[in-house]
Amino acid sequence: MINTAAALSVPVATPHIRGRERLDRAGAALWRVVARDERIIGHLRQVDHPLGVRFRAERLHLPSGSFREVGEFWSPDEAVASLRV
Repeated sequence: MINTAAALSVPVATPHIRGRERLDRAGAALWRVVARDERIIGHLRQVDHPLGVRFRAERLHLPSGSFREVGEFWSPDEAVASLRV
């Protein structure tokens, strides 16, 4: 029997991105997307999908203090690109 709670807490490898941003770990499958000027522009979340791994881009919505989904992508590069203003 697999302990799914323990499996969810095991950190996955940080995805490699080719853009000008960097990823800082924020959870087991969650990274802060940090611009060159050190601003946090959003989050990148790894999401399991029946056809493979997807990457969800999330942006902070200041008035509500919550994160809003920008979209889900097959590559981390596409997800990070969606967070650029």
